[in-house]
Order: sequence, then structure tokens, then C-alpha cells
Amino acid sequence: MDTASRPAPGELAFRDAAPHDVDDLVALIESAYRGDSSRTGWTTEADILAGQRIDPDGVLEVIDNPDGTLLAVEQDGRLVACCQLERRGEHAYFGMFAVRPELQGSGLGKTIIARAEHTAREQWGAREMQMTVISVREDLIAWYERRGYRRTGTMTPFPYGDERFGVPQRPDLEFELLVKPLG
Repeated sequence: MDTASRPAPGELAFRDAAPHDVDDLVALIESAYRGDSSRTGWTTEADILAGQRIDPDGVLEVIDNPDGTLLAVEQDGRLVACCQLERRGEHAYFGMFAVRPELQGSGLGKTIIARAEHTAREQWGAREMQMTVISVREDLIAWYERRGYRRTGTMTPFPYGDERFGVPQRPDLEFELLVKPLG
């Protein structure tokens, strides 16, 4: 790699994830949402879901999707975050967003979502970004609302009984669609 193209120390580097990244991505996503390590950050789901958040096959499926990408975000050569972007006609889907728990609250998430929105708008011509969030995650939904997303009231049932997505700790889980025009 040419030294002119290397990020400066502390600068973020964005790249498409590759199959060799799967184990590191699973570990990152799990650390941000499940188990005791997730409690270091504020995005934990440990009180509402036990078990796994994602498995290697799920990550590989996103990486291999020809209509999208899984962005790997590195800082000083270390994986610090990731997010899924998928082209869906005139809108894009944003998902699988994870930031290392110890870096949450540092502004990193704002930077990454802004980059994802820019990519969807400029590279794909997307007019809107969509995502689904577990409806009881009020703090997380409020964070997205501060970034211009709005609640739609459109709900999708949580896949109870499919432990690939976790083991629900309460009976009222569902996903709400959030949207943001990309201008």
C-alpha cells in the first residue's frame, strides 16, 4: 500500500468486509449487543435478549450479497465498527450496525451513519434510508431520531423461536421501521 493512501493515526478507514473478516465481525457485533462486554456501551440488548446476535453464516450472507456491502471500519488497523448497507430499489437498508462498546458515545457512530447515508445517496442514488429497530429500544430509537430518522409505526414481529437472532427475555418484542429521506 502506498503511504499516501494510508490513513493518519486515529483516522477511520472504511472498506468492504471480506470472508476472512467473518470471525472478527461476529465478535464485534456480539460484544456490542450481548453478554457482559456489551454492558460497557449503551447499545446492549443483554436485558431483553440472551444468546447470540449473529452467527458466521449470517455475516457471510451479508458480505456475499451482490446488492449490498458490509462496511468494516478500522482505526489504527483495528476493527472498531461495521454496518450493513443494502440497495433496495429507491431506498437503502441500514443494519448490522455495531461499534466497540468502549468507543460508544465518542461520536464514532454519528460519523459512520453519515458515511453510510452518503454512500447510499451518492453511489446508489437512494432517496431514503430504512432500518428496523426493536421497538422497546427507546434510547436507541431516540439516537436515530436525533440523526433525522422518524418512526413509522410499521411493525414486524420478532422471530420468536429462531435462536439465530437470540432468546427473547420478554414477550413484547417487535421491530419498528425507521426512515430518513436522503435528499
